[in-house]
Amino acid sequence: MKTFAYTLKQAFIQFGRNRSMSVISIFAITCMMLILSLFFILFINVNAAAETVKGDYDSIEIFLLDTTTEEDAQAMADDMKQQDGVSDAYYKTKEEAMAEFKARWGENGYLLDSLEDNPLPNSVVVMIDDLEKADALAEHAAGYAGIEDVKYYKSTVDKLLRATKFIQISAIVIMIFLIIVSIIVVSNTIKLTVFNRAEEISIMKYVGATNWFIRGPFLVEGILIGVISAGISLAITYLVYDQIVETIGDQAYQMLSMPMVPVGFLIYNFAWIFLALGVSIGSCGSIISMRKFLNA
Repeated sequence: MKTFAYTLKQAFIQFGRNRSMSVISIFAITCMMLILSLFFILFINVNAAAETVKGDYDSIEIFLLDTTTEEDAQAMADDMKQQDGVSDAYYKTKEEAMAEFKARWGENGYLLDSLEDNPLPNSVVVMIDDLEKADALAEHAAGYAGIEDVKYYKSTVDKLLRATKFIQISAIVIMIFLIIVSIIVVSNTIKLTVFNRAEEISIMKYVGATNWFIRGPFLVEGILIGVISAGISLAITYLVYDQIVETIGDQAYQMLSMPMVPVGFLIYNFAWIFLALGVSIGSCGSIISMRKFLNA
């Protein structure tokens, strides 16, 4: 316990002695984490949007003209049921479509009550059990008479998946670069402490202090810098993202029928990610500087 108390005490003393470099290190790591949080937020929300659209990926919706009768629509549904790769097909009225639309809008569904007429068309919904045949089925459905459009979400999903992959790769590349920069900054901060205590360290080694007894304060100092940076980054990310969700969250849901990832869920997961990054960067920076300058 005495050794642990000594390590903590020395870490805080060193942190205070090198305030300017410590602040620079905290600023650099905080900026790195904030940039990472931007990419994480983009990635998570785009991925959530892709998953939402995937709910429609296994279906084709055939929108009907107003002149198309229910009997004609049912005939289309019966014909689609006979096609290879179709698990079910059914007729959906415009009233049912509006009810589903209101349900997707949640508590804002009442806004649709102000519409004088229901603008949604009647449709035939085709459920697909073999996605490899989806393009051929959509093409077959387009050949019916009395239809207005055939809605199939494959191209939308493909674009979202490509965007998600691009954001993911970009985030990884930028993350690696920024982590390396942050480790170098922390390492330079610890180097100053090592230089300042060079004579004291030599005496400690001369009287038999173990390597880990010497390393301890420097390691804790690096971790302290990382943890403080993580806390600041998390607080800023929470404030900014909460404001974004509050400002455009409802509008995004109304326009795209895709909710943004909840603030609580995002921040909870970011807390662990930032803490792990902060501790890892601080530890690595300290270890690198100690290995080089302490010959330990």
